Amino acid sequence: MAPKPTPFTLSIPEQAITDLRSRLALTRFPDQAPDAPWAYGTDLDYMKTLVPYWKDQFDWRAQEAALNAYPQFKVQLPDVDLHYLQIPGQGPSPTPLLLMHGWPGSVFEFLDIIPRLTDPARFGADPADAFTVIAPSLPGYGLSFAPGQKRFNIEAIADTFAHLMTDVLGYDRYAAQGGDYGAFTASRLGHAHPDNLIGIHINLLTIQRDRPPPANPTDAERQYFRDLAHWLKEETGYSTIQGTKPQTLAYALTDSPAGLAAWIAEKFRTWTDCAGDLESAISRDHLLANISLYWFTAAIGSSFWPYYARMHGQWPIPTGGTVNVPTGYAAFPKEIVRPPRSVAEHMYTNIQRWTEMPRGGHFAAMEQPDALAGDIRAFFRQLEHDRAGRNVQGA
Repeated sequence: MAPKPTPFTLSIPEQAITDLRSRLALTRFPDQAPDAPWAYGTDLDYMKTLVPYWKDQFDWRAQEAALNAYPQFKVQLPDVDLHYLQIPGQGPSPTPLLLMHGWPGSVFEFLDIIPRLTDPARFGADPADAFTVIAPSLPGYGLSFAPGQKRFNIEAIADTFAHLMTDVLGYDRYAAQGGDYGAFTASRLGHAHPDNLIGIHINLLTIQRDRPPPANPTDAERQYFRDLAHWLKEETGYSTIQGTKPQTLAYALTDSPAGLAAWIAEKFRTWTDCAGDLESAISRDHLLANISLYWFTAAIGSSFWPYYARMHGQWPIPTGGTVNVPTGYAAFPKEIVRPPRSVAEHMYTNIQRWTEMPRGGHFAAMEQPDALAGDIRAFFRQLEHDRAGRNVQGA
């Protein structure tokens, strides 16, 4: 018998909020390294505005209420008490959509995009494109974390979500979408559980980064491998420490809210389409809601585990493996790595939609919810149209 979900409401104890403010009041700042702000990491002047705002002006209860406006559940699955949102679609036949975040994100990424997917008519789109959205907290992240629980790699996360969708919620077939580790998980589902998937839509291509350039690269391929080399040299320090000594880093970031904020805020600034002004892409309150969830759940150390597993095991799509389910890709211009289609097709063998987006970066659901929702709707609408056409021909 499948486990039965129970309704869940987020309510952080007032004592925990008071403790956070007390710790923020005692923040000891480093000095600022020379040269330009942000040149060596999170800027001191920025942190000296963010920390007091978090302490004195940020309204956690308002963010908590925004999350609680959506139906939430927990279900006891093997090795994890899994948290997820489940929002019914408002349309004639909503498609079940597994919507997945990554690191250093959370379900707070999806507050703006959810209604655009579940109730498209409200935003001037076709109600026939509605989805019923199931948005879990990844095992080991946020509200799917408990101290001492098993650590999950991407393969285990994908298996857990497949169990949730088919055995617990009863969906024989469903759509999947994700960015960051959500894209890794969607891709792994497409590789390991293809029979249950209508298709996957991703905004990060999870190509192995040690893949050698082709013998005669195109201009696009040559540029990608140049960009990738720069990324690996200058922007992967965080993943190296998270993938080799996650426990050591967890002490600092579990004990210091300012340290946690600096660690996460720098990634949001680097990975968003913000021209150096983070809060032009994502509001301060949205940023702090996400950081606060990591703080209150003390899940930052566990959230590192997919990095460790990836560095000490195989890539989630094994060498030579492919993703053969219908795939849609939204290419946002400030995504961290952007392989050209010719490279992507070595692993994703059934790309049916490839959209070059005009604006946006890594946190697309927060940065460009209208554009991302529109592309998700268009991709799965086309799959449904094609399937209906095949059924008519077969009849």
